[in-house]
Amino acid sequence: MNRGRIRYIVWSTGVVFVLFVGCLFFGSVSIPASSVWRILMGGEELSSWRFIVLESRLPQALTALFAGAALAVSGLMLQTVFNNPLAGPSILGVDSGASLGVALVMLALGGAVGGSGGVVMSGYLAVVSGAFLGAVAVLGIIILFSMVVRSNVMLLIIGIMVGYMASSVISLLNFFAAPDGVYSYMLWGLGDFSGVSLRRLPLFCGLITVGLGIAIGLIKPLNALLLGERYAANLGVRVRRVRILMLLCTGLLTAASTAFCGPVAFIGLAVPHLARLLTGSSDHRLLLPVTVLIGSGIALLCNLICLLPGETGVIPLNAVTPLIGAPVIIYVIINQRKIQYFN
Repeated sequence: MNRGRIRYIVWSTGVVFVLFVGCLFFGSVSIPASSVWRILMGGEELSSWRFIVLESRLPQALTALFAGAALAVSGLMLQTVFNNPLAGPSILGVDSGASLGVALVMLALGGAVGGSGGVVMSGYLAVVSGAFLGAVAVLGIIILFSMVVRSNVMLLIIGIMVGYMASSVISLLNFFAAPDGVYSYMLWGLGDFSGVSLRRLPLFCGLITVGLGIAIGLIKPLNALLLGERYAANLGVRVRRVRILMLLCTGLLTAASTAFCGPVAFIGLAVPHLARLLTGSSDHRLLLPVTVLIGSGIALLCNLICLLPGETGVIPLNAVTPLIGAPVIIYVIINQRKIQYFN
């Protein structure tokens, strides 16, 4: 078991490393591989090339690495706790809350916060703050309901309804907004790993790291919950406390990734299934690290695919993620009787 676990982790780490390096060497601007290597090693090259590699490609690759891991782990935890293979980060309405926060900033406030000398910076910070506060607000509502509602199914339905209400408000804001605001909001909704600068990267990575740390601490309770809530309670697991911690963890991971990258589709829903299919295990001691690595790898792969047009443009992120995620979900639905995910 230990050898198999190490093999899966080493293999996944190698794939992630190759994709990460690919994101550094490949982009919309053609830069010789030797020049990229010299820049990474601290050598002297054209200032424009140096800026592209260190200020654009490196932060973008790190953002994809952390965002993919965050969304994948969120999906894994939700699927385990709700015992539902089709649960994902969007199921509790947290990303809808983030989208509502951004819609309020862009459509109701025009996206311009601050003086004329710092409109762009203030606008970006306003969008990120709006997304994070919107996600936290919805998360708070869900946690309050979780203290009253004991059934996971009912809590799931409440999350879906909260998401629908947020989407309804967004639709109304779009209807009454100016065309420029609607266009800006539409671009944000396509998802993007390039919005986190090198200066903002420590905050983004720090939030994701805290969320992943909480997830690691929940490995034992999650394994116990695979056998049912009653069995977990008999083993001494405080089910309600674990559920609240899980909501906080998934909320933090989803809020951070959505606030900085937009609502990235399918990664959180599909990656846990890929991890289970690859490992053939539902043990979170193996499943969680493999899910982290596959999530990062898929996000880096999607980032590379987005850059395929080269100098002619960049493909929107959410135009690529369904091409990978949707076939996985279709396979799961068709073969759900043959595949035992929760045992």
